[in-house]
Amino acid sequence: MAFGNLTRIAVAACITSAATYAVPLNGAGATFPYPIYSKWFFEFHKKAGSEINYQSIGSGGGIRQVTEGTVDFGASDAPMTDEQISKVTGGIIHLPTVMGAVVLAYNVPGVDHLRLTPAAVSEIFLGKITKWNDKAIAASNPGAKLPATDINVTHRSDGSGTTNIFTDYLSKVSPEWSTNVGSGTAVKWPAGTGGKGNEGVAGLVQQIPGSIGYVELAYAHQNKLPFAILQNAAGNWPEPSNEAVTAAAAGALAAMPADFRVMITNSPGKDAYPICGFTWLLVHPLYADKEKGKTLVEFLRWAYTQGEGMASSLDYAPLPESLIKKVEAKIDGIKY
Repeated sequence: MAFGNLTRIAVAACITSAATYAVPLNGAGATFPYPIYSKWFFEFHKKAGSEINYQSIGSGGGIRQVTEGTVDFGASDAPMTDEQISKVTGGIIHLPTVMGAVVLAYNVPGVDHLRLTPAAVSEIFLGKITKWNDKAIAASNPGAKLPATDINVTHRSDGSGTTNIFTDYLSKVSPEWSTNVGSGTAVKWPAGTGGKGNEGVAGLVQQIPGSIGYVELAYAHQNKLPFAILQNAAGNWPEPSNEAVTAAAAGALAAMPADFRVMITNSPGKDAYPICGFTWLLVHPLYADKEKGKTLVEFLRWAYTQGEGMASSLDYAPLPESLIKKVEAKIDGIKY
């Protein structure tokens, strides 16, 4: 399935089974999980005949729209803060859906394999390393023919949960970044060019030689972009994989907070990929529209029993069964 710059999926409603709920649902938010969400909405439509319209506008947009009540659910790779939740009538439930890796895709002609240390990554995005043959990059890439060309940093221009994951990582590995830039869905970037959505950043990297930018793994694969192998907190160099993401989440899974709001960047495990995170659906505990609430709960139950099995083929790590059971208990509490 091609995703490209598509930012909206609308599955035409038709009745395909006797037990159908044809009431349409509207959602908006994160681009990070868009590849798997579009698959889920399509497959659920075939089962239940329900139309789910989803605008892939970034986590910041998803949080804003669910807060304003213009959508039935939101989606974000950044958990909402207590202050943000307090502004939502009736509150918000965070439901983790899958886990995924954020990779540093690059476009450097002649360089097929690239390794980057945490220090090199932070210095590049701080705008302090500006050439591809800088000694800090060369030290981790002996024998590589690194060109003496400019590094073109690309980043998100919209409010983004992927940005939240990436800047949370940078804040953990770089005191300078933590002090001067910080983390969040939107920051004041020291250097670079902005693109809208994971799609936009992937497109910029693909089009501009010398570029590097952070995108969800599926977008790098979709656009056939090489990505750097990153040194983790244990000093190892794990490939971004479902296993490496699950390893990064091991500590969080063992002590998961009741509201599921947790970050898993720069985890200490020897096999842990350093830049990854959960992504969440943002749903209301009570739906005044009975049919919408019923349809949403039906979709959620389907997603956690049938949809999770589709995660690995789309470059996401599925949730372990122990966490799914906790999420299903939350779903059972949704009223309509």
